[in-house]
Amino acid sequence: MSATAVAFELAGADDRPIRGDALVAESATAAVVLCHGFKGFARWGFFPYLAGKLAAAGLTVVSFDFSTSGVGADRETFTEPDAFAANTFGKQVADLRAVRREGEKRGWLAVPTGLFGFSRGGGIVVLYTASESHVRALVTWSAIATVDRWPPHVRQEWRARGYVDVTNARTHQTLRVGTDFLDEIEQKAETELNILDAAARVRVPWLIVHGVADETVPVHESRQLHTASHDRAEMMLVERASHTYGFKHGAAEVSADLAAATDRTVRFFQSNLVG
Repeated sequence: MSATAVAFELAGADDRPIRGDALVAESATAAVVLCHGFKGFARWGFFPYLAGKLAAAGLTVVSFDFSTSGVGADRETFTEPDAFAANTFGKQVADLRAVRREGEKRGWLAVPTGLFGFSRGGGIVVLYTASESHVRALVTWSAIATVDRWPPHVRQEWRARGYVDVTNARTHQTLRVGTDFLDEIEQKAETELNILDAAARVRVPWLIVHGVADETVPVHESRQLHTASHDRAEMMLVERASHTYGFKHGAAEVSADLAAATDRTVRFFQSNLVG
């Protein structure tokens, strides 16, 4: 099915820009919003492939760079380190709300809408879905189950220095994350940012996908999410699959693991949003 590509930009957290793309399917009766992970962006890795498959199935697809992603106006490179340093979960949830409002205003999301989140983006969409009644279906890939991912000695050094360094394995850039993020983890990890508590409140159809050989987010985190959902969620474990399902940014060929996860995801959204 044909789709029209539309680029958009709107104000996000701290008035930083949210830059995105919509694939508006002709006569679409449903839509999906895609959320990238930590150190990711909307045009990274498998996201364009997934977006294309969803659009080909007749769904409007909205993908975007979080305002604190650090990715600049070229939509490919990390040229905004100050934005990355200011990153927090709360700001990303607020960005998702802003994208939803913009999509509804433009008519893209004025239909049954599902959410997709990868890795840290998976945690974001679980938190969001637990508190927003308009979401009709949810898919997470390689999702985190907790925001508290740093041991005490790292957090202590982080507090003393005022930042923590993180390395982008693809670009080999060293980026800094400031203490706003640390404050949020220490103050809200067990309350409003408790992903497992949020998972227990998700009432919409939910597909959990995870690679058993995930080297970045252990598969047990998706198992925790599934348990927290009281087994209401469907679960797809991909044997021997890595964090990115065998796909690297810029690759020309799609791995069998990625193709299988994508096919299941497309069918899930079709069934629960359209059918």
